[in-house]
Amino acid sequence: MPLKMSYRLLRGLIRLCTYRMRPQWAVPFTGEPSVFVCNHAGALGPIDMCAKFPMADHLRPWMNAQVLSARETPAYVRQDYWWKPGARLAPLYNATLPYIAAAILPPVLRTAPAVPVYHDVRVMRTFRQSLKLLQEGEHLVIFPEQPSGFQAHHEALNRGFLQIAALYARATGKALAFWPVCIDYRRRVFHIAAPLRYDPARSLEAQSDELLAGMAAGIRVRLADGTTVTAAADNAPPPMGRGEPRAMAGREEAVPDAAQGRLPVAEELEADTPAPGFAAP
Repeated sequence: MPLKMSYRLLRGLIRLCTYRMRPQWAVPFTGEPSVFVCNHAGALGPIDMCAKFPMADHLRPWMNAQVLSARETPAYVRQDYWWKPGARLAPLYNATLPYIAAAILPPVLRTAPAVPVYHDVRVMRTFRQSLKLLQEGEHLVIFPEQPSGFQAHHEALNRGFLQIAALYARATGKALAFWPVCIDYRRRVFHIAAPLRYDPARSLEAQSDELLAGMAAGIRVRLADGTTVTAAADNAPPPMGRGEPRAMAGREEAVPDAAQGRLPVAEELEADTPAPGFAAP
């Protein structure tokens, strides 16, 4: 599916006007259709994955369907911890930000090659579209951390998105690869861990905890100085103009070996709990 020109222009503007991010691969990328599982890293994490990650032309992010609808966006914003509950200006934010977001976000986000993620029976559309994209050689991007409060996430990852592995194995007979990605703004690096593979010979239930534990470790990297990169405020994007010069993503470190593979984005969905803008069931 060709990318919309408006999306290409917006992505190019982001690359031109913001700081550079570089990839660090634990092992060379295989080039096969894959799922990249990432820490959210604030509002800019999904944006930087789509704009600056290698193979950006082939990224297909999962995106919460609510933010694609002007009618549903206000309710999503109010439930997604866009401001600190109890803050002095919370009543003002509550009365204004949801409607500003509803006017801006849907038309902008609909230009992206995203997979809408639903929190109801329509979630099967999400899986069907995801399976089709993987079979076409594209990649998915998913953000499985569930918000627990302002700038905070639950330790446990959402797990519904793992169903795509069983569907892919059933349709192709192949083991789907999940690549954990830690977006590290302090060092301006994408830390990409070795892939975790679904085993078609075992049930999903028997291996889901093992897969999720590996993903959680991969997206919350413990660095040499003992710190852990998380989605919290201490991993916020740095101000523009500091540190490394601005650079186009085209100049970033090349992907090892089969670098031309494709990539998708997503966050987790659960029918009774709203997920962040980019989502996964």
